[in-house]
Amino acid sequence: MGIDDDGRIIGVDKQCIQNMKRDFANLCNNEQKINPTIYLNIKDYLINDKTILHIYVNESSSVHRTNGKVFDRNEDGDYEVKQAERIANIYIRKQEFYTENKIFPYAQMSDLRQDLIQRARKMAINRNGQSHVWANMNDEEMLRSANLYSKDFVSGKEGLTLAAILLFGKDETILSCLPHHKTDAIYRVKNLDRYDDRDDIRTNLIESFDRLMAFIEKHLDDKFYIEENQRIDVRNKIARELCANILIHREFSNPYPAKLIIEKYDIKTENANKAKMIGKINVDFYEPYPKNPKIAKMFKEIGLADELGSGVRNMTKYTRIYSGGIPEFKEDDIFRTVIPINLSAQDKAQDKAQDKAQDKIENKIIEFCKKEKSVFEIMSYIGHKNKTRFRRDYIKPLVDKGLLKMTIPEKPTSKYQKYISK
Repeated sequence: MGIDDDGRIIGVDKQCIQNMKRDFANLCNNEQKINPTIYLNIKDYLINDKTILHIYVNESSSVHRTNGKVFDRNEDGDYEVKQAERIANIYIRKQEFYTENKIFPYAQMSDLRQDLIQRARKMAINRNGQSHVWANMNDEEMLRSANLYSKDFVSGKEGLTLAAILLFGKDETILSCLPHHKTDAIYRVKNLDRYDDRDDIRTNLIESFDRLMAFIEKHLDDKFYIEENQRIDVRNKIARELCANILIHREFSNPYPAKLIIEKYDIKTENANKAKMIGKINVDFYEPYPKNPKIAKMFKEIGLADELGSGVRNMTKYTRIYSGGIPEFKEDDIFRTVIPINLSAQDKAQDKAQDKAQDKIENKIIEFCKKEKSVFEIMSYIGHKNKTRFRRDYIKPLVDKGLLKMTIPEKPTSKYQKYISK
């Protein structure tokens, strides 16, 4: 609001901004206006001494009715949909894409933890004030309001959704509905073959967030920074975004376990993903989209996450402050994040020396393998005795880089396998 159809900034009346924000929030929470209700932020920006209001409306996993009518979007137009068949097709489209929408008609409120629902209600009220719509709702009304208790208008099924169960379910309920549900937190600095510490997390998403945060706080030093005259913990700023992203932007139908791995120089996360692109994300041109909109909205409403897309921007900002490094985000079937941790001058010198030693050995292997050689012949030449580590530290990296070629590529572990440099 405040920009005309030609893109000119005309601004809005500054005296009306607060009333406009209040009216907008009331409309978003008015079931007579929009059903299911939605949670959107309205922000004001000052450009050339003129104020505009901006609302980011992400794709929803629900079909919303406005004044009792359903609309579909085509290019820049919104068109009312009246035919029952076309409305059903919209439900099918969204139901098939978003795993969190799956309905469990035989799940009961007793399969959820009432203490967690109450905790979420208090967090939302503390964040938004006593006027929050959940303040005067019972548990089932609150879940319906958040569209976590839903009806499939195609099959007629009605009940708790997978999103509700993942957020508030008892542990046995979650594992009954999603047996592979797991988040693995690993600390690996000294014992590189396994780990130094681990938390195998198989519980609801809210307490999973708490345990991931505690794991990072246990193993990473905090660093403080003055921002807008306030002292903030940069480590926790990064940790909050990492933990929220790994939980709410996961493809839950994929059995690949989500992972948070703290190593000497990096924090890495991995989670299953429905990719809309393949490759590294350019933060400056990143177009965010929700993987699990209902779960994301709940996290935002209770203050565990911010608006969509802010996580990537915040991690980039605070990583530069924390370590001077730049995080890397790679989207694929497995979404990966790498956050560099601060290196001391001594660490950097040690790394440089190790890299030189590694390069020296790799060059010797490449030279030695101008004729086909077995792994044992290479180990004997280099003077290395541990076959597993030698494969991991030298052979595999050289093969991955394309500097060594396997003679039997279709059987990598064959006892007759040999290597030749390209």
